[in-house]
Amino acid sequence: MANSILLERKDTTVVVTLNRPDVLNAINVEMRETLITLLGELDRDPAVRAIVLTGAGDRAFCSGQDLDETSRYGADDLESWLTRQHAMYAAVRDIDKPCLVAFNGTAAGAGFQIGLCADLRVGFAEMKLGQPEIKAGLASVVGSYFMTLHVGLALNTALSLTGDLISGEEARAAGLLNHLEPKAGVLKKTLQLAEGMGKLPPTAFRLTKQRLRQLSQQGFEAALVSAIASQKEAYASGEPQAAMQRFLAARNTKR
Repeated sequence: MANSILLERKDTTVVVTLNRPDVLNAINVEMRETLITLLGELDRDPAVRAIVLTGAGDRAFCSGQDLDETSRYGADDLESWLTRQHAMYAAVRDIDKPCLVAFNGTAAGAGFQIGLCADLRVGFAEMKLGQPEIKAGLASVVGSYFMTLHVGLALNTALSLTGDLISGEEARAAGLLNHLEPKAGVLKKTLQLAEGMGKLPPTAFRLTKQRLRQLSQQGFEAALVSAIASQKEAYASGEPQAAMQRFLAARNTKR
């Protein structure tokens, strides 16, 4: 098991922890590829009845893509990168068992999108969620698509075009979170929900999830095609590279 992902079995539920707390559990190649492989294995394991995703530390579930990596990408790298990101989201969407997210902190960008691919999301009032890609010079394409499955156009537009994050309380009111708990109780509540869902008839559960995926699969695939074209144009403008370099410079100054 790669150090970027931790695995803990709690009876028939498995807790998968994103484990890069020093960089707010930002997604790099190792984490992404490990997560894709691991989730497929857990879905095929008959001893596993439910999966819970969470993050290490108390600051972030996942702050999004690791900008140390993406700041080095050029236009020629984008199709491969985005295709593998799409595979990571698909690995969460394609799980036929209950898959829940216990938000231990901020969920932004790719971290927010992972959460939207799961069945249920549990968070706390003070946490922050959202789509800050536009502030990094990137088009909000896949994230804005995922939000169409959960919220209306007004909130989607506001989050996608401002890049601002909203609180857990606001997210619960909008339907982006299924449950609000005190921060210390988020994982416990998520495990309780996972245990209950894991006891449901597995064949009926699998068939229902497959049908739900079918309803949005065409849009999911179209979002990838659109994202590749959009981000190639964004990178050609130089805006993402400049925005990421400013962020990294500011971060390094604070250290």
